[in-house]
Amino acid sequence: MASSSSPSSPPRELKAGLRARHMTMIALGGSIGTGLFLASGGAVAQAGPGGALLAYACVGIMVYFLMTSLGEMATYRPESGSFNTYAARYVDPAFGFAMGWNFWYNWAVTIAAELSAATIIIKYWFPESSSFIWSLLFLAVIFLLNILSVKGYGESEYWFAMIKIVVVILFLVVGVLMIFGILGGKAVGFSNFTMGDAPFNGGLLAFIGVFMAAGFSFQGTELIGVAAGESENPREHVPKAIRQVFWRILIFYILAILVIGLIIPYTTPSLLNGDLTDIGVSPFTLVFEKAGLAFAAAVMNAVILSSVLSAGNSGMYASTRVLYALAKEGKAPRMFGQLNRRGIPQNALLLTTAVGMLAFLASLFGDGIVYQWLLNASGMCGFITWLGIAISHYRFRRAFYAQGKSMDDLPFKAKWFPFGPLFAFILCAIVILGQSLAYITPEAIDWKSIFASYISVPLFLILWLGYKLIKKTKVVPLTECDLNSGPHLDKK
Repeated sequence: MASSSSPSSPPRELKAGLRARHMTMIALGGSIGTGLFLASGGAVAQAGPGGALLAYACVGIMVYFLMTSLGEMATYRPESGSFNTYAARYVDPAFGFAMGWNFWYNWAVTIAAELSAATIIIKYWFPESSSFIWSLLFLAVIFLLNILSVKGYGESEYWFAMIKIVVVILFLVVGVLMIFGILGGKAVGFSNFTMGDAPFNGGLLAFIGVFMAAGFSFQGTELIGVAAGESENPREHVPKAIRQVFWRILIFYILAILVIGLIIPYTTPSLLNGDLTDIGVSPFTLVFEKAGLAFAAAVMNAVILSSVLSAGNSGMYASTRVLYALAKEGKAPRMFGQLNRRGIPQNALLLTTAVGMLAFLASLFGDGIVYQWLLNASGMCGFITWLGIAISHYRFRRAFYAQGKSMDDLPFKAKWFPFGPLFAFILCAIVILGQSLAYITPEAIDWKSIFASYISVPLFLILWLGYKLIKKTKVVPLTECDLNSGPHLDKK
């Protein structure tokens, strides 16, 4: 719980207000969003039903290993803003500095991107309305959910996630009934997996393209590590939430894409057109309409609106906590490390909200253009974060061995070490390098798109090497990695 040194001083600790059900739903709902509801259709069209299934399965395995890596560190030393703290302790303070600011920038910009998306979606019902007004309204709602208490964030995410989970389960039930001909007329069986070039279409480049899209879809799962620092019982709640990751990946992504591939032919033109401006071509909408549910488009529009608001809400929470952690470590101005009486890092929240106001540009320059620009600016940051988690965990476990500690001291153990973090590192590196392939053709190289996609990489290197040069930091020797300090040492 938060405490204070005197009646007039602010609390020194964040409130531990997240319960087991909050942590579970943050884990379950963290990455269910437009990646599943919209991008999955394009994945099936691009690589065929088998190619999409394989790509999402590979990324799902990678994410599972990343979450177990994060879970091992987060249960041993729960920290709000865990990524930069672990990177600084187990790798290099400069690496932690760059990781923290990279993660803050990623999620702060994501707020703006998701608010821009929300203004596009809401125009399904109010086509002539003002983007500025909707951006202001949605930003105010997200700000209020975060300023009231950490429980406000946890409770709102609980219900946002519940909506998404109910829709996906309903989709799977309807889909299975259609596959066997109980709904929607004749049974489709496995015919769409054998038509044309199916189950694989487009060759290796198409598969790599879907692989990268799948990686973007899964971003958000790492939020469980940020939330660990405000869990009422992190050593019990975090492992439980981490274990949910596997089932979420299996049920919500793999089975959903299997159902889409079985019911909708990969040659269906509208699968390729799935974007925020045309909800009618969401593969979920197509399946529901094929089952005879005429209201599908309106319902899916509401669900996707809740999904983008959920992502914006999570972005506000995560970026605020990471900025707070940076300030507490002396890597950001001290004012951002101050808490109000409710245990909320209010100054960090205000700055993050100000960045979210970039969404207001949508009303000036056109919604779709701004959304794509913001998305490109932050897209690579998530993969850099995942790389950092893999590196930090590898170093953490090696330091654990080097300092002669017992594995029994770990409340939660990541399986298959060192395969897990090494596998995740290699796949993340492939995704980052492979991003450029889509913009290189025999005819020309699209340098503008390459620059937009990779702008985060030089920014990260400048932060890392600049801090290293100024502060003269070095890689922390394994025997000197700080495995002892940190909060919640007595929590069992």
